[in-house]
Amino acid sequence: MGSEAVTRAFADIRAALAVLNAEVDGCGSEPFSAADPLAGLADGSLDILAGAAAVEAGVAGLKARAAMKYADTAHALAPPGMPVQAQEMAVAAEIGCVLALGPRAASAFLSVSHALTTTLPLTLAALHAGTISWQHARAMADEAATLDAAGATALEAHFLDPDTPRPATAATIGEMPAHRFKHKARTWRERHHPESLEKRHTKAAADRRVEYRPDQDGMAWLSACLPADQALAGWNRLTALSRAAQGPNEPRTLTQLSADHFAQAILTSGTSATFHADNSAGNGEEASDSDGAGAGTCAGLLSPGIRAQVLVTVPVFSLMGLTEEPAVLDGYGPIPASMARDLVADGADSFYRVLVDPRDGAPLEIGRSSYRVTKAMRNWLRLRDGQCPFPGCSNPSLDNEADHLLAWHHGGTTGISNLGQPCPKHHKLRHTTGWTPTPATKNQPPGWTSPTGRHYKSEHQDWEPPHWPESALSAMPGGHADYLYIPRSPGEESLHRVLYGSS
Repeated sequence: MGSEAVTRAFADIRAALAVLNAEVDGCGSEPFSAADPLAGLADGSLDILAGAAAVEAGVAGLKARAAMKYADTAHALAPPGMPVQAQEMAVAAEIGCVLALGPRAASAFLSVSHALTTTLPLTLAALHAGTISWQHARAMADEAATLDAAGATALEAHFLDPDTPRPATAATIGEMPAHRFKHKARTWRERHHPESLEKRHTKAAADRRVEYRPDQDGMAWLSACLPADQALAGWNRLTALSRAAQGPNEPRTLTQLSADHFAQAILTSGTSATFHADNSAGNGEEASDSDGAGAGTCAGLLSPGIRAQVLVTVPVFSLMGLTEEPAVLDGYGPIPASMARDLVADGADSFYRVLVDPRDGAPLEIGRSSYRVTKAMRNWLRLRDGQCPFPGCSNPSLDNEADHLLAWHHGGTTGISNLGQPCPKHHKLRHTTGWTPTPATKNQPPGWTSPTGRHYKSEHQDWEPPHWPESALSAMPGGHADYLYIPRSPGEESLHRVLYGSS
């Protein structure tokens, strides 16, 4: 009966696929819209895409459970005395053959399946429900792999427990691409890992390396695993150089220009150029001006007038060395406090004062009534959005453009709640197609509405209250502070004063 039920179920699935394929071809029993068949077919095709994604997720969850059930029964049926390693190899080989996977891919699939069925029940349930994809589940399993059981449970609950508070306008993890969720999960893991980020970074930095890999058509890959601040500064500099080189007489694309500048930097002595830390503030700290003095050199990069910039958000007590709370490198995520202090000490020439709410870590609003977007406001946008706010886009803040959500000539203001920072590609999309941003707030980036009328939520940053050192907490009435005031003077390393009271 069991085999017959399985056969019938898959026959029903194949029959349903035939119906859906007919609908995609416009050959269904009735049109999606009698009034406008073409628009109805377009809209119906999107409905089929969404439904197919949910079904794919459910099937992925089924595959994970079936694989682990096979593994359990295979171990139970193994001959007495058969080594465990041999049993695992046999299981991986069998599943690899059934799914046409290579040995590494089969082992990876089994590893994720084991995590889902043993330690990540909320993730498996979301997969079955079709609210996340297999790629999301794999990202969750990857980030939970180095956490203990309690840490894995907390990680999963933060993103999937329905009782975890989150803004109504924020995209759920299933509404953002898996690579964006992986970034958010990695950020949470770095902040909450039982071993300090300082220790883990020290170990990882020992494995820095350059790798070479041949590719097709006379091409090859040359990549480097570097400390995040160095890698991101280099990437930002290449982007700035390439954008500066674009023009009506430059036939190369931005990607080609970046590759050419990179090759010239490592193959010629060239001129030395300065790496510079443009440190935007957050969690009650101040940030450096992008025109400040640089730190370190990168020989061979052209146009020394263009600096390599990075934005770092560092909690004030971490900046002062009172805590080791991680900082956040824009476009990357959490970095060790020592790396942030080095960026500030070596690259900071002047500071901006950016106040944040110590209760939730979110920046406080700065408003202007004129059309011009000030530098302080741009820094604020970088803090609020983190990257281009278009769904799934990872373009970093330094390469984005400030944009009025409601156009100035239509009555829009230059307040933070009416500003976004789309990347050049999505800025152009907004002004040349029917895609439109939805309203934002001082703490929430805009969502987007497509030409079909579908609304897509924005991805919100995971702000967390700063960690207060015990010495500061013990001196405060009630053990907390509501406001943190940071001095205006550049480079000052002492906390000026703490004000108490409600907002």
